[in-house]
Amino acid sequence: MATIYKTLTNNDIASTRTLLHEAIPVTGTIVSGTYKDNNTSLGNERNIKNYSHQMFQSVYDYPYLSSSANHIFDLTVGYATSSEHNNVSDTYHDKKVNTYNQMAQTLMGYDHTGSIRLFDRDGDLSGGPVGKNADKINEALFINFSRLLVKDEIKKGSFSITFGTGSLFANPFADGNNTAAASTYKIGDTNAQNDYKINSPCGEYGILYKQPAKGDPQGLVFYQAGIAVIALSGTAITGSTADAWTDRAIMDSLIGNDALDLLTGSYSQEANANAWRNRIQNISFNNTVELNSTIYFCRANHNEFNYSSNPTYISGSQIQVKNESNDLPVTYITSVGLYSADNELLAVAKLSEPLRKDPTNEITLRVRLDY
Repeated sequence: MATIYKTLTNNDIASTRTLLHEAIPVTGTIVSGTYKDNNTSLGNERNIKNYSHQMFQSVYDYPYLSSSANHIFDLTVGYATSSEHNNVSDTYHDKKVNTYNQMAQTLMGYDHTGSIRLFDRDGDLSGGPVGKNADKINEALFINFSRLLVKDEIKKGSFSITFGTGSLFANPFADGNNTAAASTYKIGDTNAQNDYKINSPCGEYGILYKQPAKGDPQGLVFYQAGIAVIALSGTAITGSTADAWTDRAIMDSLIGNDALDLLTGSYSQEANANAWRNRIQNISFNNTVELNSTIYFCRANHNEFNYSSNPTYISGSQIQVKNESNDLPVTYITSVGLYSADNELLAVAKLSEPLRKDPTNEITLRVRLDY
């Protein structure tokens, strides 16, 4: 424990912020295929976890009963009561509506009337009789990524997801003739690092556009929350307005000959999740870790810290490290302690090797605390 303290001034302290990114690829084989045994039906794979509440489905990178399994994302669908597909005879009507309302309440918040805001395709939250402002996401696929993958947030401009659009459910990534020709639909947050929205109560989000060319908006990705909202259908915009959309919905291409209608009928969230998992070819994004650091410059001037309070420093009234009585005092610095204002030890930094200190030299030690 130190007996001599030196106060750090503002000039001795500096702060830095560093963003670290990691590429996260999620292939369709993991999502639906790798752990599917010959006698295992879709939805009963060993890495897929279903729940008794039947509100969503969880996907793992390994059989979920294993201690090595990592949670990747949750998958579910929902629609607003204003949806044209809102069907009260649907057995799972309440679950789908509640799912949509819960996600919209969390991600979009409330309007001035106290009503839950609907997801907006272009993110401006305004309304109108025609044009893009009128088009809301009334029906959505929700992909909620685990914090293990997202870390602090998804890097803007890095998110993309590719769906298979083939008419054959058994081979959704081929054309109708089941040939090797790819039949896919890719969306991503093109240029979102320069054009993102900040009008969400849970942080920033970007618009998902059809790829490779920046086509029409197809959904939203919330960066800090780690949630993708994929539009499943939309209200057709007619007339001569220049804002008319040509590619309104992924669903228009994906339903095809599938028996599972994602919005109407008595199909559960699990059935919906199975149908969409089967069509996910690839998900890719970069996560972000925000590393904050405080750097302390601990300076030992020529006339400071040349003596030690360690009892072994002196033996028989003689300084152990001095050969002659007229030699300069000398110490060897091995660690730096950071103390609070009331001299309580908060952190200790160890040196890789002792540093010699005497009245003829000065030392500045750079101590960094990361958090």
